[in-house]
Amino acid sequence: MFNRNRGLRRVAAIVSISSLVTGCGILSSDSSEDEGPIVVGTTSAPSTLDPAASWDGSWELFRNIYQTLLSYPNGATAPQPDAAEECAFTDSTNQVYRCELRDGLTFSNGDRLDARAVKHSIDRIKDINVNGGPAGLLGSLERVQAPSEREVVFHLNKPDATFPFVLATPAMSIVEPGSYPAKELREDGQVVGSGPYTLESYEDGERAELVRNDHYEGFADRENKAVTIRYFKDSAGMVKALRDGDIQVTYRGLAADDVVTLQGKAGRDEELQLVEGSGTEISYLVFNPEDPWAGRKEVRRAVAQVIDRAAIAHTIHQDTVDPLYSMVPKGLTGHTTGFFDDYGDPSVPKAREILTGAGITERVPLTLWYTTDRYGSETAKEFKEIKRQLDSSGLFRVTLKSRPWKTYVTGYQKGEYPVFGRGWSPDFPDAENFIAPFVGEQNALGTPYPAPEITGELLPRSRRESDRANVEREFERAQQIMLDDARLLPLWQGKQYVAANADISGAEQAMDPSTIMMMWRLSRKTSW
Repeated sequence: MFNRNRGLRRVAAIVSISSLVTGCGILSSDSSEDEGPIVVGTTSAPSTLDPAASWDGSWELFRNIYQTLLSYPNGATAPQPDAAEECAFTDSTNQVYRCELRDGLTFSNGDRLDARAVKHSIDRIKDINVNGGPAGLLGSLERVQAPSEREVVFHLNKPDATFPFVLATPAMSIVEPGSYPAKELREDGQVVGSGPYTLESYEDGERAELVRNDHYEGFADRENKAVTIRYFKDSAGMVKALRDGDIQVTYRGLAADDVVTLQGKAGRDEELQLVEGSGTEISYLVFNPEDPWAGRKEVRRAVAQVIDRAAIAHTIHQDTVDPLYSMVPKGLTGHTTGFFDDYGDPSVPKAREILTGAGITERVPLTLWYTTDRYGSETAKEFKEIKRQLDSSGLFRVTLKSRPWKTYVTGYQKGEYPVFGRGWSPDFPDAENFIAPFVGEQNALGTPYPAPEITGELLPRSRRESDRANVEREFERAQQIMLDDARLLPLWQGKQYVAANADISGAEQAMDPSTIMMMWRLSRKTSW
């Protein structure tokens, strides 16, 4: 969960499907199989096909072509068995976790999937240890054992009740040992997995063609025979393809303007159904403690007192996001509204009082950085609005700067930015994943954040508790500490959008708790 370089998945995700059928005729549930694959569009192209290298949007593809020991059957919010028949901690300290595999599992090439394959898959993640890769999720893992063909035992170096959530992430996909080297990545563009689909063909940055895996044994009840995923550079091109009938589904990267259009008359005229759901993606500001101004708590608190989240959500994002007043989003155990409780509505007089109380009477110079190509087309507009709010208060003088993501990451890891924007999408749906990655000497932000009570007491205590409903007090206390420090300033929480043509069903159930699309849920309806 640490050392992670992955960005917030785009706020507006939409699933939209047009019928490929013209004329009249009876369509049954098998008609989608007869008519060819459902074509899905997204702006989230994989960075790799090897699970050992990915802690990013590649997980969207992995969920559908690989299998994990645990996953999220329809409607589940906690990990349930998938490749495993059963899993559980076998000790009272949450340090030994045992899984028994389903009997008779095989990979798509027919080779046996056994405990040895699981051990190989997990071990190679740690051994290869890709910079910014998923090895950071395995910080509590000491070793893996495969005592029998169907038994896998994970020994942890500390209590960690969140380990089942880690095993359910697509990063822990099971790969075939003969096709994936133990000490290096596979880079031939081929895949051998055991998921619901096999990868029939792949063009990097262009398309992935998925067909039903006849060897699959798991919980997924596949409603279609094949899916083609097309990768787009931006929302405009993707929406044009949707309206032209070149694709039937889009699920990542839709701009707020497009969401609003589809919510309105244009969407209805095009016979698109739009389903809105809650999401857990968040956006926030990071203050560099080494900067002479951003490093002062009073400056950070004054910024928190001026920022108008509701205006950002309404004016810039057109209400496709919600204002957020804690680093833990709504819907997760332990969520609070601390920034609203302490600061209330935006107030320039209160902010001025905070600054003058610290002896700061001049306008505070701040440089705010954002990335140009990671979090969507609204990012630049959002930072211009933040600059407008702070400048118009008369308390700050803001300079905006930006970089593409690859160089942006390098900059904040080197501590070059006084204040910068980041986003976060959860590895798993637990408050832990919105606190632990941001604190400690080494964290996902590249800016050390010593928080000894959180790292030394609250998180270790929460990880001993298997019933996550019983860790509310620990997370509330952690959020209070983060609120007092004001090192991180939450801005908004994203929503999910799924749009579908009238001829498509399953789109409303297609997102798992981490907002990854389960392609097998999509189908064409029975109709005349």
